[in-house]
Amino acid sequence: MNMSVKVFAPATVANVACGFDILGFAVEKPGDEVVMKRKDTPGVEIVEITGDEGRLPFDPAKNTVSISVLKYLEHIGKPDLGIEISLHKKMPFGSGLGSSAASTVAGVVAVNELLGNPLTREELLPFAMEGERIACGAAHADNVAPALYGGFVLIRSYEPLDVIRLNTPDDLYCAIIHPNIEVPTKDAREILRKEIPMKNAIVQWGNVAGLVAGLLQEDYELIGRSIHDVIVEPIRSILIPGYQQVKDAALSAGALGTSISGSGPSIFSLCKGEDIAKQVGVAKQHAFAAVGVETSLYVSKINQQGPVVMR
Repeated sequence: MNMSVKVFAPATVANVACGFDILGFAVEKPGDEVVMKRKDTPGVEIVEITGDEGRLPFDPAKNTVSISVLKYLEHIGKPDLGIEISLHKKMPFGSGLGSSAASTVAGVVAVNELLGNPLTREELLPFAMEGERIACGAAHADNVAPALYGGFVLIRSYEPLDVIRLNTPDDLYCAIIHPNIEVPTKDAREILRKEIPMKNAIVQWGNVAGLVAGLLQEDYELIGRSIHDVIVEPIRSILIPGYQQVKDAALSAGALGTSISGSGPSIFSLCKGEDIAKQVGVAKQHAFAAVGVETSLYVSKINQQGPVVMR
């Protein structure tokens, strides 16, 4: 049994345009780190949080990381185990990059590692989803599943939970631009319509199927044609200043497709090759600068490994 462990878990892009609540993929950076230690006294304690500007709760019953750890310990029959948690936030809040999911996944992987890995990564998913319930009011898997498994993930069903990892082409890159504004997930959910016209639903189904087929057939053009969202993007893009200019700039610079990452305001572009991805990133930075918005840029391949255990 280990006495101390450090785990990095990656940021994720959820929805992926047409795949609202059912598609997500992991990127190489940014991400969050959790350091976990055994302690002699019983109970889970958060001893340190950095990078959150004092915004996250230290109460173990209210923090996404500790809640997942508590559920995990309950499940394996060791509810009174003494554990100290340090959380290091290395990514922005309300960014649409799965910030809470990265922390939560780092936490459940760390506690599992600390105890000698009694559960598989797949078996850890329900505990990570409990952290999401606290963070955004619903136990979604489209951020936590790719953060936990790595790669590109399809959630076919929630009841019962049925998660499929999709293969992706080797040269598929993602350029993510994060404007320095915040869009809380709850707000971004509340503005969505509860009903959608049949004709929009049909367009969306076609694009989801096209995107999955494009990934599996390594058909970059098909991937690009399918990254098209007629249901959520038209509404949520209103919350992001300069959205259309940024999207146009990305497509002009050679992106296969561009849309909102998660609930925004980050904007992702899938690209063929690293060079194009870097050009697309710069084009998006210029477009945001033109409307007076400061940004951070992240360019990476699809992250196939997910969380990394660093002893």
